[in-house]
Amino acid sequence: MRYILPDMASFVVRAPGRVNLIGEHIDYCGLPVFPMAIGHAVRMTSQPRANREIRITNRDPRFTPAVFTVSDSIPQAPAGDWSNYVRAAAQALAQRFADLRGVDVAVESDLPIAAGLSSSSALLVATALAILHANEVSIPSLELMELLARGERYVGTAGGGMDQAIILGAQAGCASRIDFHPLRLTPTAVPTGWQFIVAQSLVRAEKSGAALAAYNERPRQCDEARRVVATRLGLREDITYPALLAAASVEELLNVGASTLSDVLARFARLLAHESTGPLRGEPSRARQARGPGPGSRRGWGATHGRRVRWIDRGALLCGAHAGGHRCVAGGLLRPARRRG
Repeated sequence: MRYILPDMASFVVRAPGRVNLIGEHIDYCGLPVFPMAIGHAVRMTSQPRANREIRITNRDPRFTPAVFTVSDSIPQAPAGDWSNYVRAAAQALAQRFADLRGVDVAVESDLPIAAGLSSSSALLVATALAILHANEVSIPSLELMELLARGERYVGTAGGGMDQAIILGAQAGCASRIDFHPLRLTPTAVPTGWQFIVAQSLVRAEKSGAALAAYNERPRQCDEARRVVATRLGLREDITYPALLAAASVEELLNVGASTLSDVLARFARLLAHESTGPLRGEPSRARQARGPGPGSRRGWGATHGRRVRWIDRGALLCGAHAGGHRCVAGGLLRPARRRG
């Protein structure tokens, strides 16, 4: 069963994927991150319906069509079903706006699936934009970012708000620092001559499927570490991570964590302390230095757009590696290489 949209009265939405350059898995703790959008994206062609029904189809035959009714309490499809992200967007908007009409949508994407590039959040954002357009309603962008971050928890993931914020708020040629509580985006231009290579690890990170329990365990462990360390320091147990980092030095937090927490919780406490301080204040992160090379002048051969090129490696980051993901390498192109043979 497929739904074919006519050319007339159709509306096309594009929602890009993203990579995160600084601040791995700390957005759900309310700590700042530094992502940017990428060229690959989810594209959605939609047209309004006269009723509250949403009918979705996907150009990729692995994803079966689905039909459901817009309401503020939409029944879920089975766990891992792609339509749950469409349902999540529809339910979040229905809880904000009354009497929304439905849409017919056709989806296509060149984003790798389960690769840590936020293909699922891009689908959710595209759906929300299509529904808003069909109903001729608007919402401030920052409010929409926060609404969709909460709404995506419909699928069962205990995520933060980075993905929705950068997908909606990215600027061309820039990465953006994202702060939370209150939410704000600060774009920073990528240096001239820099490019980023994103290499898929081929290990699938199905956060709404097989990897869901492991993904949700990390926010729980981070929260437990925060409460234990705060209590040991004589602070309120419900103190936020930003307030905790403002109340004590990184060294003090690490020392308390090492003497108080289990090995697993101490590891997450170290990660949070390092990821959320040095890099976003213009200083090197000891955690990042331990994982891979920092800025330097390592040179090698790479490929881009079918050409072999000379490359300066200015640092590499393995993203989403706890459950699959991708490797993001920042560097500068020197010159095209001559073809051999």
